[in-house]
Amino acid sequence: MDEQGIAFIGGGNMAGAIITGMLAQGYPAGQLQVVEPLAETRARLQSQFGIVAQAQAGPLLREAGVVVWAVKPQSFRDAARQAGPHTGAALHLSVAAGIPSASIARWLGTQRVVRAMPNTPALIGRGITAFYARAAVSASDRQRVEQVIRSTGDWLWVDAEDQLDAVTALSGSGPAYVYYFIEAMTSAGAEMGLTSAQARQLAVATFIGAAELARASDEPVEVLRERVTSKGGTTFAAISALEEDGVKPRFKRALQAAQLRAQELGREFGAD
Repeated sequence: MDEQGIAFIGGGNMAGAIITGMLAQGYPAGQLQVVEPLAETRARLQSQFGIVAQAQAGPLLREAGVVVWAVKPQSFRDAARQAGPHTGAALHLSVAAGIPSASIARWLGTQRVVRAMPNTPALIGRGITAFYARAAVSASDRQRVEQVIRSTGDWLWVDAEDQLDAVTALSGSGPAYVYYFIEAMTSAGAEMGLTSAQARQLAVATFIGAAELARASDEPVEVLRERVTSKGGTTFAAISALEEDGVKPRFKRALQAAQLRAQELGREFGAD
């Protein structure tokens, strides 16, 4: 990994997921540090992981070869101004939603910036993260970023930064869509005579199984769907009802709304 160590600015759930995975890979706790203003969170990080946790940015950050930004978008600029004087030589990886890499580079005074959009299944090592790298990021820098995020799940690189807004809409917010449909299936199952516990178990297992089948198959998901949808059968009746209600175009509009909001966040919190 990085002999200089890794610093996290922000010690919330995503930072915790990455730290957990890195320690599981054998990365030394002594080479990890966190800047976290909340005393309760700092104490938990120190107790749980045995790493250094500071209340504010300071000279200790100069020991970090990689800095992971896991702060809320509205806090990024102020945090960057505090940490920037100590992190100019580091590679910077941001998992903060919406903040453009140009703003991050300007605030920190370096072009070695990678933006990432993970999602919450990273907490159990089943996430998916998309990366965008500025031109100054080298091939070896990319490898270091992949090593940092490896334990949280899969990843991919995009060539254009504005694609991260689409990633945010699709996979960043995506777990909420899955939970939304699980809620609906659980409620419907209970209304049809199952217990809520039975309906939830069936709904969750169905999502897991269908997703794993899609992952394992080389066939398009349309083909997988068609194989379950015998004309005149029960699945056909359900899909027909969804089509009649225009669920697919409405769902697409929902993702477009999420993409638009991601763009708005970038303009709102990325400006000077």
